[in-house]
Amino acid sequence: MDWADLAKQVIALGAPMLGTALGGPLGGAAGKILSDALGASVPTPEVVQASLPAAAPERIAEAEARWCEAVRAEAEAQRTAIAETQATIRAELAASDPVQRWWRPFYAFELTAECAALWAVLVHEFWTGDVATINALIGATALLVAYWGFRFGVLGVYVSGRTREKVCAATGQDSPGVIDRLVKAVVKKK
Repeated sequence: MDWADLAKQVIALGAPMLGTALGGPLGGAAGKILSDALGASVPTPEVVQASLPAAAPERIAEAEARWCEAVRAEAEAQRTAIAETQATIRAELAASDPVQRWWRPFYAFELTAECAALWAVLVHEFWTGDVATINALIGATALLVAYWGFRFGVLGVYVSGRTREKVCAATGQDSPGVIDRLVKAVVKKK
């Protein structure tokens, strides 16, 4: 048995937020809150299911309230973290330090030049038939894949971060993420 198996039953008892959470990736956390509110001896889906039919409506309401408070607390922590990040981004945007403003574009240009240089070497070696260099590059494939995987990953984070900076500069706030949308959904329910 899984926590998701209790979702419909908990929703029918009047705890839609908690029931929905039981059916999702946070089912274990929601199940722990439900088992605590019901006073279950062991926080397992089987024990909680056995105690649900005899559960007082106040206990179900208490579990729903605890879950909403846990989501609200997590949302508030995320809101604070996002606000701090945005303050940092705004401070960086206002900074006139050339290193701060140009290191990421320089990184992208340098990585592009590095890839072009490797391709130039490969084309030259194939053209001249230098088998030793080609074999050395083939032997280093795993190293090059890991190295460039990391480098392009950093570049991807840069591109994503730069997009967020532009959105922040244009709107004065960060683009909403998954947590922000969850917070808005919880706040609308009240």
